[in-house]
Amino acid sequence: MGFQQGLSGLNAASKSLDVIGNNISNSNTVGFKMAQAQFADVYANSLSGAGGGGAGIGVKVQTVAQLFTQGNITSTNNPLDIAINGAGFFRMSTNGAITYSRNGQFSLDKEGNIVNAQGAKLTGYAADSNGVLSTGSAVPLNINTSDIAPKQTNSVTSLLNLDSRALVPGTQLPVASPPVITPIAFSLTDPLSYNNATSVAVFDSLGNSHVLQTFFVRIDPVATPPTAPATAEWNVYAAVDGLSVGSVLPAPPVPIGKVGFDNVGKLTGATPPFALTDPNALSIAVTVATGAASPFTVKYDMTGTTQFGAAFSVNSIKQDGYTSGKLSKFNTSKDGTIVGSYTNGKTSVLGQVALANFTNANGLQSLGDNQWTETATSGPALVGPPGSGSMGVLTSNATEDSNTDLTGELVNMITAQRVYQANAQTIKTQDQVLQTLVNLR
Repeated sequence: MGFQQGLSGLNAASKSLDVIGNNISNSNTVGFKMAQAQFADVYANSLSGAGGGGAGIGVKVQTVAQLFTQGNITSTNNPLDIAINGAGFFRMSTNGAITYSRNGQFSLDKEGNIVNAQGAKLTGYAADSNGVLSTGSAVPLNINTSDIAPKQTNSVTSLLNLDSRALVPGTQLPVASPPVITPIAFSLTDPLSYNNATSVAVFDSLGNSHVLQTFFVRIDPVATPPTAPATAEWNVYAAVDGLSVGSVLPAPPVPIGKVGFDNVGKLTGATPPFALTDPNALSIAVTVATGAASPFTVKYDMTGTTQFGAAFSVNSIKQDGYTSGKLSKFNTSKDGTIVGSYTNGKTSVLGQVALANFTNANGLQSLGDNQWTETATSGPALVGPPGSGSMGVLTSNATEDSNTDLTGELVNMITAQRVYQANAQTIKTQDQVLQTLVNLR
């Protein structure tokens, strides 16, 4: 009788509708992966084991397979929203129990751990206080929100052009050769006593900012044209927070050294040099009264400074110190590195997200809440940073949409409905045939 075939068809169509309905209901679930009901026919064997020549005895649901195809990436305003573009799963830890997910909607708990809506912690590679990653085993990621410690300035790099046409302060243009020179003693407060000046903020060991000024005074006479000097020298004076470096009041300021240039405007070196390995740098002793380490020595490196026939210019001036800073924001790069930005302008690596992949992702067991766990069928998790091996890359401030094809699922629902109706019709027809037999006299 054909009741068994029709009944199995009804069960299979009903299961298919269940799967389609679940796909449709999760069309807006972040990271959801749609499923597909897969069927197999059923045949009876004879007692001898040979295949029978009769009709099959129906259909069965072989498996409900999930389709791990890529979902669309949608931008968000949450820096902790992360989308995986490619293969892989987020590795989550709940009291040591490891699960896997494609839902990248994360937040921070009160302890600074990156967690999902269920409280499971995102795992990855931790970073030390210097931003160096420990790429051993993956551990729950924690965002360190403490202040970044200050760094004392050790060196200043200054790239200038000193005007080769500049006169020695106090020099009067000659009416006749040789020129008559009326020198002017250098003074921090007299702009006529120096040719040019620059300033830069430097930091002591406590992160306090101090203004370091440098003054440049030409000390060689200018020869009457067309004769030009083969070399030129400049005295360099320094002051910190308006107080001269290298002199004790009321004594007049003294230069910290001088720099020389050849006849093509190239820096020939500093005197005295900061060190034999730094011939173009001068030493500046910075004295502060803020409780910080004092005095501290700053290397003032002028490598690349020129003396051309052009106006004085500061092409670049930078120093390597900074004050303390608070964490203001952070973001995740494609390779999973979480970089924090601080209020002092510095950045630091806070950790790196780890991804997991499987030889057979369809062998994962679904736990609900957008989470899976590994099984013997899936194989062990292959853990690594994003972008390595078969792992996809990450997109920060974004989530991965459900991969449900809503239009396709609506068509599949219509098809499943017709299949259900057809199987019901076979049962109805079989009932009519049986009724006919019963009515025979």
